[in-house]
Amino acid sequence: MKLSSRIAGGLAVACALAVTIAGCSGGGQTSTPADDSADAAAYTLVEDGKIIVASDLANAPLDFVDEKTGEAQGFEIDLINAVADKLGLECEVLPAMKFDTIVPLIEQGGKADVGVSNITITDERWEQVDFTDSYMDSNQGLVTLASAGDVTEESLNVEGTKIAVQAGTTGASWAEENLPNAEVVALDDPVVAVTGVQTGLYAAAVADLPVMTYLCSNSFTDCQVAIEIPTGEQYGIAVNKDNPGLTEAINGALAELEEEGYISELEVKWLGAEL
Repeated sequence: MKLSSRIAGGLAVACALAVTIAGCSGGGQTSTPADDSADAAAYTLVEDGKIIVASDLANAPLDFVDEKTGEAQGFEIDLINAVADKLGLECEVLPAMKFDTIVPLIEQGGKADVGVSNITITDERWEQVDFTDSYMDSNQGLVTLASAGDVTEESLNVEGTKIAVQAGTTGASWAEENLPNAEVVALDDPVVAVTGVQTGLYAAAVADLPVMTYLCSNSFTDCQVAIEIPTGEQYGIAVNKDNPGLTEAINGALAELEEEGYISELEVKWLGAEL
């Protein structure tokens, strides 16, 4: 899991991450790095001095809501807070929203600066938003009851079999493409999907592997990741296409955080080991 080759462009602004916030432009706040050199790219923010984050907060251990405190937490929440610190900004995470509304919200602009919700970089999403360099590689995981024993794609790809997925995700796309004979049921989040497997409502559920592994190891110990699906996905932070300076600045912050070993620390903290 390494940042992609586009990281070189982000390094050009790493020296300019300490920002000062200037006046309002185009309905957002224009931020200009303290370094006024030609390489120091300006960017806009929805609110002065703050980076506002959109997430579904439904994918532990990457992003979720702590039941005791009601606060957002997880690998990605720690990561975007660290990025904000590098940029000299406060970080605000909006209330949880449905996953398939996040990219359109960032594309529209005006309500959130970035989308951070284990969003896989795809060509289709690239048409709507820009992405930062990747900060994590991932595959998909198919979950069944542990008592189901060995399960194959062929055994699930039959009429009458219900497969739960999260709406608008790459897991949903995989299930629709590879299990065409089954009934694919789109739900709001992976927890609801795995709950349905646990209760026997669905034969299986498909979602991002780190999330499914975590759920089966913690809240749903009577379930198993029956199939690891090697999709070779990469997560990126979604940014409005009209805000390339912000993408560059975040790339610079991610480069520093990786070099400092902070991303590896988060992997150990939230995933149990470096990836």
